[in-house]
Amino acid sequence: MTTRTPTTTGDPGSAGTPATAGPRTARALRGPGGLSLRIDVRACVVVAALLAAALTAGVVLIGTGDFPIPASEVLRTLVGRGDHGQEFIVRELRLPRVLVGLLVGACLGLGGALFQSVSRNPLGSPDVLGLSQGATAGALTVIVLFSGSAGAVTLGALAGGLVTGLAIHLLAWKRGVHGYRLVLVGIGVSAVVTAVNGYIITKADFVDAARAVVWMTGSLNGRDWTQVWPLLALFAVLLPLVLANARGLRMLEMGDDLSRALGVRVERVRLLMTAAAVLLTSAATAAAGPVAFVALTAPQLARRLTLPRCLNGAGGAPMPGPNLVPSLCMGAALLVTADWASQRAFGADQLPVGVVTGVLGGIHLLWLLVTERRAGRI
Repeated sequence: MTTRTPTTTGDPGSAGTPATAGPRTARALRGPGGLSLRIDVRACVVVAALLAAALTAGVVLIGTGDFPIPASEVLRTLVGRGDHGQEFIVRELRLPRVLVGLLVGACLGLGGALFQSVSRNPLGSPDVLGLSQGATAGALTVIVLFSGSAGAVTLGALAGGLVTGLAIHLLAWKRGVHGYRLVLVGIGVSAVVTAVNGYIITKADFVDAARAVVWMTGSLNGRDWTQVWPLLALFAVLLPLVLANARGLRMLEMGDDLSRALGVRVERVRLLMTAAAVLLTSAATAAAGPVAFVALTAPQLARRLTLPRCLNGAGGAPMPGPNLVPSLCMGAALLVTADWASQRAFGADQLPVGVVTGVLGGIHLLWLLVTERRAGRI
């Protein structure tokens, strides 16, 4: 995709100022007809490195388990050159789990970046806003009240996340939805839904309660192709939609008035991006349970790696903003790496990946709160 390069580029807080990124990071490729493509070299390097890290961790994770397989043999099997035993282990048992992990991490990273951009708050993630808890409530309802199958639990989690997202949006609406109001309403809804989840657990029998607690932890154990295809289809539909609206989302960081003056349909963009983030988060939670803190941590780490600018929007243009592509790559890399670490440290199927991400994410959240407090923002 090509775009006509302007003579100046704006900082998120001002319009029409000279670009702050020096020639060391931005490169312009000129084509016929006065069209040019600007590429942020640093952002592209970061995205490539994160993709390589995620895929490498995925290959290593496929080879990890009771029957270890060297990475070279995993690659041979993936291209159809392994023996029958390796084909079954890799393609039927371990590859679906890794693909679910990559997709769940990517959905959470992208959803977290969208929420943080819409709310203009680093704490605006599904974990804090209550969407993960809402999806959990839907799944618990199906498990405890209806003893539903795995497919029914997935649909229940998706429905719970969508209902919670709609409730948060309606409660936060007052001549539009604004960042801090969205975060505060989300925290309140999260507290209410968490209490409801606790009540549902107390009404379950022993077997259903144990099943619910395992699901609530967030795990990739037992994932197969039935979780891969719906998640992949949803991600393939939502990713182009999000990237197509990335410019409007970036403009929102300048404020609603200036965004409207630049021709952005503010409420339309905000509603579309919020709906996309809710769907991404709900689908990820439905596939793997409420994996904690990936949506909070991945966008922040991606932003720090891609400073002063990040890859986003049409044509890969360099710009400050919600760093969507790096965030989804970071989320995928974080989740599969955490799953590999849980298996290597405690053995397969002994420690769910949600425990590892919860510990690491909790530490990151404390650090983030201290940083925001020192900066005088909270």
